[in-house]
Amino acid sequence: MPTATPDKSLLEAQPRAAGTKNDARRVRRDGKIPAVVYGAGKQALTVSVDPRQVSRILHSETGHNTVFDLAVDGERTKAMIVDWQYEPIKGSLLHIDLKRIAMDQKLRVNVPIELVGEPAGVKQQGGILEQITREVEVECLPGDIPHAIELNVSELVFGTVLRVSDLPKNDKVKYLSDPDQPVAHIIAIKEEEVPAAEAIAGDAAATPAEPEVIKKGKQETEEGAAEAEKPEKAEKSEKKEKK
Repeated sequence: MPTATPDKSLLEAQPRAAGTKNDARRVRRDGKIPAVVYGAGKQALTVSVDPRQVSRILHSETGHNTVFDLAVDGERTKAMIVDWQYEPIKGSLLHIDLKRIAMDQKLRVNVPIELVGEPAGVKQQGGILEQITREVEVECLPGDIPHAIELNVSELVFGTVLRVSDLPKNDKVKYLSDPDQPVAHIIAIKEEEVPAAEAIAGDAAATPAEPEVIKKGKQETEEGAAEAEKPEKAEKSEKKEKK
């Protein structure tokens, strides 16, 4: 008998009583994870959900911006995952926050920026493409949330910067991030620097020992001057004797 394909657009939740940390641990021991549902002007609910269903949503093409059906006690509502926590060592899900949404009301979300094309600054100038901003905040209807914003970088060269204002225009999506915020540019490959200790040692080896030479020359000059003075003194003594 074929296995049913899991529905990525549906998340089933079971109501639970709000309790202590021990209650949350008990939920996890039963193979579920604790969650909270709020929004749409309705009362917040504490529920438990299947972590496998949550993971399928988070790892889908639209990720945490996925709009799905949330089923609680037979009632369905559109919802999104707005926050989630992982266990730092094992990486397992610990808790999620779910928000009810209305499909006819705009909302604010962060959407990833994807760079496409090979920059001229890389292909022709030998530089490196650096992406500075990886997400942009947008406002749109839930059904118009893009899975990503593509930015063509083919014409990008040294000295130019692509900014949020250069992102493709879309009548259904409004950019909320600063238009002047840089997104990508070309940087130069850094040359390997010689360590300071090695540079000093190299300079010392290449420079002759001038102090010793100067000192030696000075000594020779003084000795020569002393020798030159001796005959002059002897000559003066002879003149005195003659007198």
